[in-house]
Amino acid sequence: MSDEFSKIVFTVTNDLNYDQRMQRICTSLSNAGFAIMLVGRRLNNSLQLPNFNFNAKRIKCVFNKGFLFYSEYNIKLFFFLLTNKFDVYGAIDLDTIAPNYFASALKRKKRMYDAHELFTEQKEIITRPLVHKFWLSIEQFFVPKFKKGYTVNIFIQQELNRRYNVNYSIIRNLPVKIQFNTTIQNTNSNFIIYQGAVNEGRSFETLIPAMLQVNCKLLICGKGNFFEQTKQLIYQHQLQHKIELRGYVNPDDLITITPTASIGLTLFEKTGLNQYYSLSNRFFDYIMAGIPQVCVGYPEYKAINDIHQIALLINDTDESTIADAINELLNNKELYRQLQNNCIKARELLNWENEEKDLLQFWKNVIQ
Repeated sequence: MSDEFSKIVFTVTNDLNYDQRMQRICTSLSNAGFAIMLVGRRLNNSLQLPNFNFNAKRIKCVFNKGFLFYSEYNIKLFFFLLTNKFDVYGAIDLDTIAPNYFASALKRKKRMYDAHELFTEQKEIITRPLVHKFWLSIEQFFVPKFKKGYTVNIFIQQELNRRYNVNYSIIRNLPVKIQFNTTIQNTNSNFIIYQGAVNEGRSFETLIPAMLQVNCKLLICGKGNFFEQTKQLIYQHQLQHKIELRGYVNPDDLITITPTASIGLTLFEKTGLNQYYSLSNRFFDYIMAGIPQVCVGYPEYKAINDIHQIALLINDTDESTIADAINELLNNKELYRQLQNNCIKARELLNWENEEKDLLQFWKNVIQ
């Protein structure tokens, strides 16, 4: 490997402690000999970072949400990128793409775009016309200037090609392979798990009341822009005894918690192409943990489930549909065991050790 293009910076707007995807990517690239810097956000309650095998930098902001936050963060990020030496600038999603473009252009260095999702098609953006117009203008201006990049599924790859004539690779959000004893681990579990961002468009408005019809506890591990509303829904339906909002959970702790759950949940509303064509981390995390899941039957999930049969798919996220599906998995022991056994087989293929080969090949092509 040439040292000339070995220093790579990646930039995100979230807390690095909980970004499993970027931790995986940076660890793999560091192991392969790249010098990696991951830049993220420092919140008032941010914990000390683990001992990564790559460098990490966190930016503290006065503002924590909205336009003022994005403005402050991007300005501070730009000056950090400008005053430090990197050979490739990696923007993760649209909210850090501008400073990466300007820094790489001024320094005449390479740049790449990681389209973790179809940012302009998120529910919280597409349902707000002015916000959507702003982010779409950012996408239209900057993405064509990032000729190298990757995304998480075929649909986003094809959509970005259609919009901007860019040809991105696909690097899926697969978990690191971990061996669990799944022979009897889930049969006596007494809780369901949702792990991931507690954001708009994740069906909490129907999931919470659906739990009135389910004789099982629900553990929600994560935070996001719909966290307070979810808390209010729990109180509104008087489900405090049945639903626990755990908030942010360290990835290492999730690895211990998730395999002890009976069922996982992968739920998205159809509002916005980003939800309908999503392929989330949690979908694969449940497979790795050996637990069946209730999952929306949207195209990307259905394509994988048609091959591996690891989930009970639902056609909508109505309250009764979610409740019926959860109860079916709780009560149909034969179906449950079949899906669980399929998870154990599927994780031998759907793991990061296999996927990182594509990541390393992508970066080998970038530096050459």
